[in-house]
Amino acid sequence: MKDKGYDADYAVNVTVTSSIAGIIIPPSHNMIIFALATGGAVSISKLFLAGVVPGVLMCCCLAIAAYVVAVKRGYKAEQFPGWTALAIAFVGSIPGLLTAVIIVGGVLSGVFTVTESGAFGAMYAFLVTLLVYRSLSWEAFKTAVVSSVRTTSMVMILIACAGAFAYMLTFNRVPTKTVEFLLGITENPILILLMINAVLLLLGMIMDMAALILICTPIFLPVMNMLGIDPLQFGMILLVNLGLGLCTPPVGTCLFVGCAVGKLPMEKAVKTIWPFYLAIFAALMLITFVPAISLTLPNLIIGE
Repeated sequence: MKDKGYDADYAVNVTVTSSIAGIIIPPSHNMIIFALATGGAVSISKLFLAGVVPGVLMCCCLAIAAYVVAVKRGYKAEQFPGWTALAIAFVGSIPGLLTAVIIVGGVLSGVFTVTESGAFGAMYAFLVTLLVYRSLSWEAFKTAVVSSVRTTSMVMILIACAGAFAYMLTFNRVPTKTVEFLLGITENPILILLMINAVLLLLGMIMDMAALILICTPIFLPVMNMLGIDPLQFGMILLVNLGLGLCTPPVGTCLFVGCAVGKLPMEKAVKTIWPFYLAIFAALMLITFVPAISLTLPNLIIGE
């Protein structure tokens, strides 16, 4: 983007905020962690479907913010390369895009379990990268394997600890006390939802996402059940909040990585990132207060 004439802060802000769309657009491993944190009360297939519309909505909000900022800064629009170039690019991307189709389609159709679809997806991605795109070197393969083992080990340890943590919460009646505490402040469901959103966002700024999913789900899910919020919708609320936290200081993992890659001081990026924060926040409020955004697609395809 820098080579095309965009400022460094704009390039970093667009890249960082759009990267969190992968958290809620399937296939997302964070959805699997959330499903495990609910104790199997939520279908992973439904979660995958529930994330499609919220993910597209968030991307649309970010696109509007990017367009408004680009116009305000006077960035010139590039000439349309033509439908032929577009078709060639699309055809070239089909082998890669089929990875998501195999994973999500396999789960939704019932052909694969979630574990099996992940295995087949990984095998297919390996073969496509090696034989079709020819971009996988031996060093890159070793790096990918080591990275995946580390990530998987971390998540499995967290999940193992989460079982004991959930038992402790239940034994000490923490979910019940949380409900009583919130109702002691207000019985207005809108205010309770706003408070939960604020807590999730603040926690997302300072803690790891996988750990927060495992910690917050058993605490806040009973509150959401009390309010009549579907667990699928709560999953989307949780993931978007924590995703926004990844782009927000003081921790802001995605923001730190984006600034490091873009060689931009984080202070400079934060000064101009607020339109993108507002875009994600607008999508979050719609997801929070319009249940149909999260529930329509899974209910239509799989049923209630």
